[in-house]
Amino acid sequence: MKAQDGKALFQANCASCHAVNKDLTGPALAGIEERVPDKKLLHAWIHNNQKVLASGNKYFNDLYVKYNKTPMQVFESLSDADIDAILKYVSTPVPTTPGAAAATETEEKGSDNSLLFGILSLILAVITLILLQVNSNLKKLSDDKEGVPAFEPVPFYRNKTYITLFTLVLFVVGGYYTIQGAIGLGRNKNYQPEQPIFYSHKVHAGTNQINCLYCHGGAQLGKQANIPSLNICMNCHMAINEYSDKSEKLYREDGTEVNGTEEIKKLYSYTGWDAAQKKYANEPKPIEWVRIHNLPDHVYFNHSQHVVAGKQACQTCHGEIQKENEVYQFADLSMGWCINCHRETKVQFTDNKFYSIYEKFHDQMKDSIKNKDGEMIANPHKLDSITVETIGGTECQKCHY
Repeated sequence: MKAQDGKALFQANCASCHAVNKDLTGPALAGIEERVPDKKLLHAWIHNNQKVLASGNKYFNDLYVKYNKTPMQVFESLSDADIDAILKYVSTPVPTTPGAAAATETEEKGSDNSLLFGILSLILAVITLILLQVNSNLKKLSDDKEGVPAFEPVPFYRNKTYITLFTLVLFVVGGYYTIQGAIGLGRNKNYQPEQPIFYSHKVHAGTNQINCLYCHGGAQLGKQANIPSLNICMNCHMAINEYSDKSEKLYREDGTEVNGTEEIKKLYSYTGWDAAQKKYANEPKPIEWVRIHNLPDHVYFNHSQHVVAGKQACQTCHGEIQKENEVYQFADLSMGWCINCHRETKVQFTDNKFYSIYEKFHDQMKDSIKNKDGEMIANPHKLDSITVETIGGTECQKCHY
């Protein structure tokens, strides 16, 4: 497989957390084969990092701690050839032509420009203050030499120029951090609390192929996906009272192993189920699950609108949920993130009764139409596809009420 194929795989699977020559959520990937010369180990890490962490490998455990124990996604679907193509891409020197160099620099360092400009502005402000002070001292020396009566210098804290400059700097810096704080208020990307019961979506939705809608029926029928009731859990766990899959051990994000059978016993303690007597013998109590995904009260989001009408997969917003042991917030769920999705997502417009009322767009998607004389001609306004934005998906009132 060629390196350019590796670039496509890198962009699709790695670019959200890694860059080639720069640390992001994860480390820069350039030189990874020198840092981890054992290619089999590197393949194992990319396929399922939790297994490598559990094996006690020092390099990867140190790396895990260094990056604040941020969990890396598992990529079991990538073949060894795919991984080799990605490794070849990240190890291939970037072309040194001026255009390529400029493009690479923009791509790799674009996010640092604001910090760079801030540092340069601060340096220029300090230089300005020094030059003002030097100018004042030179003027005083010149006046003394010529016998011009010298005025008593104005103290720094009473100098209007200094006060104005300091106020402007404080206003700009304070305003910047205030705006950044306001923009990030309530965003919890990568939030991953520990739940009362270790529930593995990887086991249920991944290994056992349980459809998401079996537990989260509300996602198909209404606004909320809803946490499944304990009755749904017990539909299976009345009979399944132990975790017996020895080939697929369970691990928390910190690498500690989980006893699946003990977690099932926790479920029984909440439901009041007595496994020995095979009946509900004790008083049930609710499980205090910790909510992960949350939107502001002024935002309207309807699961059925996206799942049924929009035919979106759960993974669009929740990531590869079928590969997660402990669930975390995959996307920041910001307004910009939603708007970009609406601008780029193509609606399954044909064979979808929900969109049958949009006659204008259905006509524009036809290859040919009748002219005034009743003759069939090529459609001059033909649309190849319809995005959510086309049907009003970026209008304010669609999400705010």
